[in-house]
Amino acid sequence: MHGSTEVNVTGPKISFEVFGIKVTETVVISWIVMAIIIGLILFLTHNMSLKKPGKRQIIAEWIVTTFNNLVKDSMGKRNVHYAPYMTTIFMFSIFGSLISLIGLRPVTGDYNTTLAWALITFIMIQVCKIKNDGFIGYLKGFTQPIKLLTPLNIISEIATPVSMSFRHFGNIASGIVITQLLYYALTAASNAIGLSFPVFAVAVPSVLSVYFDLFTGFMQAFIFTMLSMAYIGATYPEEENS
Repeated sequence: MHGSTEVNVTGPKISFEVFGIKVTETVVISWIVMAIIIGLILFLTHNMSLKKPGKRQIIAEWIVTTFNNLVKDSMGKRNVHYAPYMTTIFMFSIFGSLISLIGLRPVTGDYNTTLAWALITFIMIQVCKIKNDGFIGYLKGFTQPIKLLTPLNIISEIATPVSMSFRHFGNIASGIVITQLLYYALTAASNAIGLSFPVFAVAVPSVLSVYFDLFTGFMQAFIFTMLSMAYIGATYPEEENS
């Protein structure tokens, strides 16, 4: 097979080393994503005014209000303090996936990224359970409804971050693989009919990227955020969520 049509799907590359610590391109691109988000926030909140809010301020207030309302509807009014965390996860996921539109590897295509987010949510779930039920009540919760189900309850609890992280990572990573496989297949097709320029590989991958990068990226960010709200909100008594 020609080198130009050889399929080579790899994980994130090592960008550089610091004191023997290998820094992958995922970390570097995450810094870029954070810089973009911080820059956007500074842009939208610059010169804010109570009397005469500008268009940028109106957009910023709409974003904050939207996520506050989303958290209130999903977790209850008393849990609106989780809105900043949910907003951060959603924005990081969106921009982390859309960064591929400028030719960079999406950070959500690295399982380490989605696993880290899922573990943070998992820790918050456990802390909330202990806070609401007490440590003894938290341990007793694994024996419900009968003690025989304790091992299954523990496995189910551990499976939460695994399923959340794999769902997000799997959808984004599969998009990367499918797009790359299609690109090389269309390049091979162009070479097979004697074309020096891969004409077939120009338009089709671009159309697919709209689906994988925009639609799938947005949906996975929304699903991950909603699951985080659902799992954390479920740890609170129903009267506190009203």
